[in-house]
Amino acid sequence: MALFGSDNKTKNSLDGLWIKCNNCGEIIYKKEVEKNLRVCPKCNYHFRLSSREWIDILMDQNSFHELWPDVESIDPLDFKDRTRYRDKLKEAQKQTGIKDAVVTGYGLINELFVYTGIFDFNFMGGSMGSVVGEKIARLIETATAAQSNLLIVTSSGGARMQEGIFSLMQMAKTNAALSKLNRSRTLYIVLLTDPTTGGVAASFASIADIIIAEPKALIGFAGPRVISDTIGQKLPDGFQRAEFLLEHGMIDMVIERTVIKKTIAQIIRLLGMTDKKTGQP
Repeated sequence: MALFGSDNKTKNSLDGLWIKCNNCGEIIYKKEVEKNLRVCPKCNYHFRLSSREWIDILMDQNSFHELWPDVESIDPLDFKDRTRYRDKLKEAQKQTGIKDAVVTGYGLINELFVYTGIFDFNFMGGSMGSVVGEKIARLIETATAAQSNLLIVTSSGGARMQEGIFSLMQMAKTNAALSKLNRSRTLYIVLLTDPTTGGVAASFASIADIIIAEPKALIGFAGPRVISDTIGQKLPDGFQRAEFLLEHGMIDMVIERTVIKKTIAQIIRLLGMTDKKTGQP
């Protein structure tokens, strides 16, 4: 299992055999954290994972098959600030080894067939542009046609500003695809990881049949600082964290990473299609 990728929150960690937890500040033996699926054994802090690391954790060995891996943005607005958008894309592709911020495909979770899309925060903050929206929409449509289980793992800062309205359109586009999936009575599960914000949180991430979150994940449309400044009030402790949303009925469960694969498989057995060959291309 290829743990300890290029996630932004590990850049401040110590090199070599030890790692510093970003939450409690403890110095921990790196192999101990790896064995615990990159969860701090001292404070239960869940380090961010890349899309490939999530595939290693969730999918049965060698069962995952990627769909549409070569789809990439054409920079529709020819956007430039300090650097050109197309140059930022190339740099992100070089650093992560993927074309955009979501990896889509199909495979088995404890021998149960599922279509899945997994966000990668390392790719421009997991932001949703036209490519992310297109791949998610295609994934939803494919799962709908096959009437097969759908799982999306989110980690995103929201819409990608470099694509302007093309990015915002993806919220409506993905939700329209989900309306068809809902009519087909196909099981749709979302796993919200830290952070899931902006346009992703305000669209397909919030309307699944079952919404799961990792402990302490930040989930919401605008960030708590922005909200506090806007309304001029101090927000409650833990506002927009997974446990707060669970308490207020916004999500269904908060699950530890070490048992998340088992939990998703149990949900599929109860509510979804259990024939592992169902829906396979």
